Amino acid sequence: MAVGLPRAESGGAALDGRPSPALHLIVPTRNSHQLLSRLVDSLRSQTLADWRLTFIDGDSDPVHCSWLEDLCRRDSRFQWCRQAGPQGGIYGAMNQGFRLADAGDWLLFWGSDDWAASSGVLAEVLAQLTQARQAGCEPDLLVCRGRYYRLRGAEPPLPGRSTAFRWCHNYRTSLWLGSTPPHQATLVGPGARRRLDHYAEGFRLSADLDYFLQLSADPRLAVARSPLELVHLGEGGVSGQQTSRRLQEVRRAYRRAFGGWWWCPFLLRYGQRLFSLLDRGKPA
Repeated sequence: MAVGLPRAESGGAALDGRPSPALHLIVPTRNSHQLLSRLVDSLRSQTLADWRLTFIDGDSDPVHCSWLEDLCRRDSRFQWCRQAGPQGGIYGAMNQGFRLADAGDWLLFWGSDDWAASSGVLAEVLAQLTQARQAGCEPDLLVCRGRYYRLRGAEPPLPGRSTAFRWCHNYRTSLWLGSTPPHQATLVGPGARRRLDHYAEGFRLSADLDYFLQLSADPRLAVARSPLELVHLGEGGVSGQQTSRRLQEVRRAYRRAFGGWWWCPFLLRYGQRLFSLLDRGKPA
């Protein structure tokens, strides 16, 4: 099910007396404080002041933990905790973020090498969500855009491919045709979390794809798209370095969702990736 967003305007609290949607960013970390300055600076420069971020740390060394402690002491919008529970890895940390969220939070899962695309982007996305709530068409997922950037040996970073979600007819059909919402540019709302509030165990690299596929089985799921470029992402993460395992996990996720027809979205997914390279370096 697709939900059309009302035209965004600047604004704060909802006119119907309900509070505006709350933005809560979840960032797994492990000895990555040297990467975090760009992310932190991009958030502290936002025209929107009302957001919060939780770092969930996976057994980092004292230097990294001291860096987090100092940041959180200086700015109360940042907080951190140690990763806990039986599930390790990035998705274990993200599942902990699901559990830490307040009931009305809109969650955004970023990595240590991601950062906000512009200083006004959080205000814009909050305005879209607020007006959707006022209009009675608040979605369960809000899918925005992102763009990869090459960080190593490049200052300023060099733009790469876009992560735009290509829509065709409806959300599940779009997934069937190989398009995937980028989790770093997708806000997960209370409605989505009531349907599914965790990433499946057994995935180290593609649990986000599996999550979006499992949600798509509910025909009542309301998904809205925004042309807003929300996030910039550093190229060369762990998933890009473990191609064989990633391909296996992507195949598994499609098989869980579509059974014996898994190969169709699998092939179309990577066809779209090749097509997206044509977009490399173009302005948003």
